[in-house]
Amino acid sequence: MDDASSRKPWNAFHPDGVIIFSDILTPLPAFGVPFDIEEVKGPVIQSPICSEEGLKTLHPIDLEKLHFVGDSLRILRQEVGDKAAVLGFVGAPWTVATYIVEGGTTRTYTTIKSMCHTAPHVLRALLSHLTQAISDYIIYQIYSGAQCIQIFDSWGGQLPPDMWELWSKPYIEEIVGAVRRKYPQIPLVLYINGNGGLLERMKGTGVDVIGLDWTVDMADGRTRLGNDISIQGNVDPAYLFSPLHALTEEVKRVVRCAGQRGHILNLGHGVLVGTPEEAVAHFFDVARSLKYDTNYQDRVEASKLVV
Repeated sequence: MDDASSRKPWNAFHPDGVIIFSDILTPLPAFGVPFDIEEVKGPVIQSPICSEEGLKTLHPIDLEKLHFVGDSLRILRQEVGDKAAVLGFVGAPWTVATYIVEGGTTRTYTTIKSMCHTAPHVLRALLSHLTQAISDYIIYQIYSGAQCIQIFDSWGGQLPPDMWELWSKPYIEEIVGAVRRKYPQIPLVLYINGNGGLLERMKGTGVDVIGLDWTVDMADGRTRLGNDISIQGNVDPAYLFSPLHALTEEVKRVVRCAGQRGHILNLGHGVLVGTPEEAVAHFFDVARSLKYDTNYQDRVEASKLVV
């Protein structure tokens, strides 16, 4: 990571939270799954794990091989001081497993979904190994300076809800429990692409914050989740390509629908390539201009930004 370039968004926008974007596949080589990045295909795993034989290549995570992540977190934490929260970033076991089983990116998930029925013992063993490795990786990130951890089960939404309950939720719960035992004060955020059918189930994992993508109406999400859990999101990133007055109204709508407290204003996913910087700056300006009713002490938290 280029630490100087990674701090540019912080220097430009000074959000309330910053995150070093370390891809969810970053820790794979540290526990026995090397991969390449090809220009068109993206990540490619030459030896997918679909059998008991494949499981033999796995080993406990070697955190020394991830020292650059820890170094970057420490540098960023020193840079921002107490002016912003530093966030850590991991993939959930199911999502990471999709790449390991499919050999890279997929649109169908047929191999791993088939394994749920044809080789469940292999898949459970893989998910259990990933759960331990990801738990250790989170704890390492916290030790290195992360003050909040975001768990991305990006492809959990590709499972039917009952299958997500079986093949993703239990492993996320294990991670939450492991982190809570070591660092009970650290907030945990859970995000799933296309999570409209999973909101109530996500709440059951025990995380502190549920991230909503823009396909979920914020008011509906708040109603379904209740007021005893915080929510994050969920402006459509494409709004940053719209006229600024449209972006202003959308930010205000999302904040209004989220309710009076427990809301981290953010995009419904990351900033898209080619997003105009003036639109990002405007997003922050609008966020900082908004105040809750004077009967409430909470103010709107400006969005975090991936750096």
